[in-house]
Amino acid sequence: MQAREILIFPRNGNGVEALACLGTAWRMVGFIHDAPEQQGVDAYGHPVFARSALDGFPAASVLAVPGSATSFRSRRQVIEGLGLATARFATVIHPAAQVSPLARLGRNVLIMAGAVITSNAVIGDHVCILPNSVVHHDATVGDWSLIGANVTVAGGTRIGENCYVGSGSSIMNGLHLGDGCLIGLGSCVIRDVAPGTTVAGNPARELRQRASAPDAPA
Repeated sequence: MQAREILIFPRNGNGVEALACLGTAWRMVGFIHDAPEQQGVDAYGHPVFARSALDGFPAASVLAVPGSATSFRSRRQVIEGLGLATARFATVIHPAAQVSPLARLGRNVLIMAGAVITSNAVIGDHVCILPNSVVHHDATVGDWSLIGANVTVAGGTRIGENCYVGSGSSIMNGLHLGDGCLIGLGSCVIRDVAPGTTVAGNPARELRQRASAPDAPA
């Protein structure tokens, strides 16, 4: 089977780590990055283009992986700002990840090495799942969310849209994490988390006043 062309946006940590996930299914065309000083050729020989490459390589699929613990709530606006049709987005699964045939994955999903998506778990659109995380049966990860490394999402848990779950965290079964919440590194979540809330610790507790959950663009 011939490898498909792919562009990765932006050239950030997630984007660089995505390179190792491409396997033989994808052929890297280059990164897309908005900052002119980042464009050209990176230290590893990968081309870094401006957004005009989206039109310059019309046959290439796109993996869009912006966002961090400080910027995750703007992921939707950033990705939608690319102006791409849904069908243009790629879903990339590392060859060493395990995804059940009963699971359901959306578009523009990145699943890194060692991750396990079990049984009938549902992963929404525009989701990143970092290495060695496990999403168990009947769990749902909402659109636009980021799941760090070594995270355990127990069965029946519902993670809302535009959430960030820090690496090393564990989410107890049957919980609901509201839209736009932030789970700090290494947290043990044993109760529901309200939308826009930041929690951390063992057990996880609210750290600061709630932010507004992300609004849908007008």
